[in-house]
Parts: sequence; C-alpha cells; structure tokens
Amino acid sequence: MRPSCRSALVLLFALALGACDEPAPRFEQAEPGEALSAGSATVKRFDQNAFSMPAANLAPIRRVDFSVGNSFFRNPWVIAPSSTTARDGLGPLMNTNACQNCHIKDGRGHPVEGEQGNAVSMLVRLSIPAGDAHAEVVRQRGIAPEPTYGGQLQDMAIPGVAPEGKVRLSYGTHIERFADGHEVELRKPALHLTQLGYGPLHPDTQFSVRVAPPMIGLGLLEAIPESALLAHADPDDRNGDGISGRPNRVYDQATGKTVMGRFGWKAGQPTLNQQNADAFFNDMGLSTRLFNGTSCTERQQECRALPDGGELEVSDNILAQVLFYTRNLGVPARRNVDDPQVLTGKGLFHQAGCQRCHVPAFTTSAEAAEPELASQLIRPYTDLLLHDMGEGLADGRPEFEATGSEWRTPPLWGIGLTETVSGHTQFLHDGRARNLLEAILWHGGEAEQAKQTVLGFDQAERQALLAFLESL
Repeated sequence: MRPSCRSALVLLFALALGACDEPAPRFEQAEPGEALSAGSATVKRFDQNAFSMPAANLAPIRRVDFSVGNSFFRNPWVIAPSSTTARDGLGPLMNTNACQNCHIKDGRGHPVEGEQGNAVSMLVRLSIPAGDAHAEVVRQRGIAPEPTYGGQLQDMAIPGVAPEGKVRLSYGTHIERFADGHEVELRKPALHLTQLGYGPLHPDTQFSVRVAPPMIGLGLLEAIPESALLAHADPDDRNGDGISGRPNRVYDQATGKTVMGRFGWKAGQPTLNQQNADAFFNDMGLSTRLFNGTSCTERQQECRALPDGGELEVSDNILAQVLFYTRNLGVPARRNVDDPQVLTGKGLFHQAGCQRCHVPAFTTSAEAAEPELASQLIRPYTDLLLHDMGEGLADGRPEFEATGSEWRTPPLWGIGLTETVSGHTQFLHDGRARNLLEAILWHGGEAEQAKQTVLGFDQAERQALLAFLESL
C-alpha cells in the first residue's frame, strides 16, 4: 500500500487519479456499547426468531399490546362476508393474505423461484411515464399508475376472480474480477409477466421488482430527528466526495403535506403507519382510514362489484395495534464486536467509504412516538437518504422525487442473521445478490469508488470485511 498523501489538496487529486490509497482506519477495540445496535431496546436473541422479539426495554404490560399487534400481523385475513368480522375483507386482488407471508419471520423476502406458485415475498411495482394529466395523482402517489393494473401487480385473487398475472424471473450473468484474480459471478434478473388477467399492459409500463425488507428497528428509524438525517444530505456534492445523498419528498396521507420519506426501497413512505396502511391496501386489498375504497382499477369492474368487509376493513384500533408491533420489534445485538478480524473489517469498511451512506450511528429524538424509542443511541448503518446507485441497479421507475437509478440506503443492522432468520442470503431490492459480496459488487454510481476500493482487497481483506458485515 502506498504511503498516505499528506496535504488535503494532494489527497483530492490523488484520489481522483487513483494514485493514492489511504490506509484503513485502525479499530483496535470495540466502541463502548457497540454491540447494542438499538441501545436499551437491543435484544439478545440469535436464532430463527431473532427478528420477532419485542424490544428489550418494553415493559411486560406493553408486551401484551405487542402480542395483539403480532396476531394481526401474523394471522391470515379471510374473504368477506365472514363470521370473522374483525379479520375479513381480503382481496378481491392481492399478493398475500398475511403480512408475515412477505416478511418471513419478520425478516427479508426473496425472489420468486421456478415456474410454480406465487411470488409471495416479492412484488412488482408498475407505473407509466407521468404527463401533465397525472399531476395530482403523482403528487399523492409518487407515480402515474398503469391504467389497467394500477401501481402494483397482484398475482393472487379470491375464488372466482382472475389474478392480474404471474411473475417469473430469469437471469443473465457477468463476472467481476478482483485485483488478485478472484472472480465473482453476478446475476441480473429479467422480469417475465404471464397470464395477464385483464388485457395488455400499457406499452410504456415501467416495472420495479421488490422483495420485502426486514421489519426490525423501524420505530427507531422513525424516531431519528429529521435534522440529523438532513445533516448528511449533500445533493450538490459540495464537499466533492462523490456522494450526494438527498431526501425523498413524499405525500403524507394523514396531514396532506409533502414531507421527508423514510420507508420503502425508495423512501416512498413518510411514516410507519402509512407504510403499514399501504401494505394492507395494496398487498391484501384491505381498506384503512388512510387508504380506502378498492385496489381494483376502473378497468376491473367485475372486481369492484364484489362484496367487501365494510368501509374500514382494518379498523383504526387494529391499525394502531399493528403500528405498535412494527414500531417495537427489537434489533438483535451484534456478535463478535471485539474479534480482531471483525475490527479489521470495520477499518476496511471505513477505508472504502461505505460509512458515508451507511452512517453507523444516530441518537433518536427525546420526543419519539413511544417512550422506549426515545433518546436511544442506535447503530443502524443507514442515512435513509436517496443515492444514485448507477445503471446496474437502476429500475428506471421514478417514485416521488427519486429517479429510476436512486435508492434509499438500506439499514445494515441484523444483516448477518439473514440466513438464520429467513433461510437465505439474497440481498438488494430485487434479491439478485446471492451473498453479501455480490451485493457489494453491484454498487455503482455514487458507490463506484467504494466498489473499486473493495475490488483491490486481497482474500484476507475480503474475509475481514465480510466478517464485519456478518457481525452486524
């Protein structure tokens, strides 16, 4: 490794020319409390149920409410009319009949495999290029929905109703090569929609394949002060580091205002409650006070004529119980924070500049929605901002202010337990990466320099970087 450049000006020119490698920051021991990713809310559970536990600081009386919310999140909804009036109204079109079918054990979904069955924990978002006639719907929904199928393809339906279609994926591959000759095959999905139930799609339809993200720590992410997040925004890259994160500005259904987005792969939802209500409505065809009516489009009149479970199929009380549950799912503690290999990997993570987007730590607001979420030092490894990730990861589908190549930085906490909880190691928004190394090598755009630094790592350095990520 070449010696460090000494002057800041020389360093900028050297980095631009690739002529200077800064040595990795040295982390000789763990930071105080570093294992407590969620502060006092951190849970000590590392098995298949690691993502399904209530926050550790949730009092026993409050765990009763957590369990009630869990029941509505976990158990299936049924078709209306039904004797189960608190849980009926499913469909007519849907992607699943229970929240946990997508968020497997409250963890990460996976792409559809093979030719049989439904996508379940993966869905396909739809839209068309927006024109002047779409201005109001784009202001509220962030997209101009496909005229026949809406904003999301629903590949399941109640008996007697045609599903909107079937989703299949095929993959092309290419090779990335490290400086020491090590090769990694990357795969890129190609989407195939078959058995369309309501006629052809608009010729200019935009598609985005999305897998369900993990549910842990969402209330803590919501409790990060907006000012703390915006402190990391640099939309014009004024500091010249190549990173230009910016917030997505989205519509808040409850207030009718445009606010900062935090949730979803493109930060398209402003609050956890709206994220939950949107999932009830679009994933399961269930109305709430925020999203009511039907998810069937005007061109699906037979679907619209079917009975439902009432004006609010998900009552305000049920929605509040689910909100409490999703706010208070605990984050597992880190493992092996003092391991020398993990500490080396942490230094390499910083050397590559990964922490510029995957910001390690924040302190939540003292005025958080729940007292257990307030004033916690958390380590989510995200800035919740949009970053241009390059053409390789682009879906070409804008959402509110996010472009077709921008994505919200996903939190990394808990990522090392993905296989334990969800039974797989498929990462990124569409699950294309089959392991963490592949996920790193898909980074482009603002993260291109970080990827190039990683491509210079030898085998021992690669193993150390992965050991650090697996410890999160």
